[in-house]
Amino acid sequence: MGFAKLSEIVSIAEKEELPFWEVVLRADCQERNVTQTESKSMMREMLDAMRQADSRYNPELRSASGMAGGDGAKLEAFRHKENRLIGDFLTEVMEKAVKMGESNACMRRIVAMPTAGSCGVIPAVLLTYEQQKDAPEDRIVEALYVAGGIGEVIAASASISGAEGGCQAEIGSASAMAAGAVTYLEGGSNEEIVHASALALKNMLGLTCDPVAGLVEVPCIKRNVSGAVNAVVSSQMAIAGIRSAIDPDEVIDSMRRIGKQMPSCLKETGQEGLALTQTAQQIAAHLKEN
Repeated sequence: MGFAKLSEIVSIAEKEELPFWEVVLRADCQERNVTQTESKSMMREMLDAMRQADSRYNPELRSASGMAGGDGAKLEAFRHKENRLIGDFLTEVMEKAVKMGESNACMRRIVAMPTAGSCGVIPAVLLTYEQQKDAPEDRIVEALYVAGGIGEVIAASASISGAEGGCQAEIGSASAMAAGAVTYLEGGSNEEIVHASALALKNMLGLTCDPVAGLVEVPCIKRNVSGAVNAVVSSQMAIAGIRSAIDPDEVIDSMRRIGKQMPSCLKETGQEGLALTQTAQQIAAHLKEN
């Protein structure tokens, strides 16, 4: 799409009196030489794939390592209990985030948005919104364009790769994308959309990528929950009128710099962080033996 700054999207939207999502849609059509109908059809296919991945979650499945599987069902059961500190919306967001992450670990079909390791964040927020708020499909598709535009900027100006920027580049990016998307759904302005993204990303800066045994399971799956909840909370702050003290584009630039300074042992190599704990080493050794 060619956007390197969130301010570019906002500027075009304001100048041409277009919603954020439509600026992204038009850029996609121009870049891929497709019609708006074709572009939206592709986005609907991705949305449908997310719905299917969620509805076809199998609590009996376990990943090859045995580290992932079944926790989504625990959260589903928890959602029906009364002694919860959080409401139905966030509880379901947590549930869907884990289910999607576990489905990925169990080799089920998911949508990498923006990566497979962070596949649970955006679907958890948007599918929960669609179901609980009875939102029209067209609105969810538009929100996906908002998320896509934010992801494009992050990919162009920083990174969405854990191997390059740590987990801040995966879960952090997904959280920023989801925050902007749900802010749009809640009627947020373009300014609120980008500030929600900035607030979400700021909370994830410096997050390491330290997978146990090199697998996208521990701690990746549970981090999807944190990223999804962070997105909703950041959106609510932005809609309440809170703004990031640091310009949203500067937050993305900061993530890029942090990623470059982060040592390689904390960027998907499994050589430090949680991956180097005694428990993790025992798990890795057991998997190697078997």
